Amino acid sequence: MDGHREHEASDGTVAARAKTVLSRACDAGLKLATAESCTGGLVAALVTDIEGCSHAFERGFVVYTDTAKHELLGVSDALLQERGAVSCEVAIAMAEGALERSGADIAISVTGYAGPGGGAGEEGLVHFALARSGGATLHRQERFGAIGRDPIRQHCLETVLSMLETVVA
Repeated sequence: MDGHREHEASDGTVAARAKTVLSRACDAGLKLATAESCTGGLVAALVTDIEGCSHAFERGFVVYTDTAKHELLGVSDALLQERGAVSCEVAIAMAEGALERSGADIAISVTGYAGPGGGAGEEGLVHFALARSGGATLHRQERFGAIGRDPIRQHCLETVLSMLETVVA
């Protein structure tokens, strides 16, 4: 299978999973918010492409810089400086900030190094967090490796869906 067809097949699987998750969210009356750094809005784009389920998406925050994380989500400057933007603590603060600053029931965050390297951090290291109204915030760390920007971002979409599948029944 050539690279283009493989990408199309992967997109179909991700889109089908996204549709299932959003349908379940709609059925449960849940609203979703996203807080994205290294994915740059891809999660929001994925879920807003699903016809008939748009009312399950509340809003998305694209917070690529530390300033954006602080101003839009309330992530403290001290936390960003102490732990770094790509950390468990910041991913959790991003998800909880998105939950607090939206009308959503569930907020998911993504922060990581999509690459290529350049000395910024470990390429492929990504932290995810999922915050729920009335529930504990979940964290997940992945090390996808130096596989390239697009594959890392694709894996991020799959990880987000995996996390959402665990809380949207």
